[in-house]
Amino acid sequence: MFDTHAHYNDGRFNNDRDEFLPDLKNKGISLVLNCGADLKSSIASIELAKKYDFIYASVGVHPHDVKDLKDGDIEKLRVMAKESKVVAIGEIGLDYHYDYSPRDLQKFWFEKQIALADELKLPIIIHSREACMDTLNIVKKHYNTNMRGIIHAFSESLDIAKEYVNMGFYLGIGGVITFKNAKKLVEVVENIDIEHLVIETDAPYLSPEPNRGKRNDSTNLVYVVKKIAEIKGMGEDEVVKVTTKNGMRVFGVDGM
Repeated sequence: MFDTHAHYNDGRFNNDRDEFLPDLKNKGISLVLNCGADLKSSIASIELAKKYDFIYASVGVHPHDVKDLKDGDIEKLRVMAKESKVVAIGEIGLDYHYDYSPRDLQKFWFEKQIALADELKLPIIIHSREACMDTLNIVKKHYNTNMRGIIHAFSESLDIAKEYVNMGFYLGIGGVITFKNAKKLVEVVENIDIEHLVIETDAPYLSPEPNRGKRNDSTNLVYVVKKIAEIKGMGEDEVVKVTTKNGMRVFGVDGM
């Protein structure tokens, strides 16, 4: 399995990170993409990727943290993004649920980071919460045929899913698909071809049932795979095979 979105630099892994991560390969996890959320965690992601052969990194600043960005910080991200195991710009986007950063700043830095990804020919990992149309409109504004990426923790309607898929994006499906109130997401998974889906954890967040509320990690992908297989009437092995291939394609990485 390829966990296309995790945050193993998070403090909740401080006590067992070096014991836990090497064992993932023995538990069916072939690849992990560790996402940056600010400058500090982007550096930490790179360090993890250097330490573990099966971990890759993305660098970027989450909408919560763009309020702290300065003009020269795009250059810092540009330098980081040229590290050999950095394969994406993210997690970037808009979050109107918490509004930790002013919305005009969120939009400004989202567009700046999309432009950086375009310049470096890297995919983007998009966070969008309660900002559906603004996110989509910004992506459309900057869209070109080289643009690619993942809509992380996809939570919008089937119509919005189709718009992103038609532009070549992949939808990130994680623990939320196992929740009882995930009817909208179930409809998306049911109707969008699996060739456009990737699996993710958002570790340590968003643990699936039956571990909801506990620290999430890549081993919980088995529950996501099981639910996708159930919805689509497919074998679990096939879900793993296709979603892993999709993740490798979007990030341009090889299997281990």
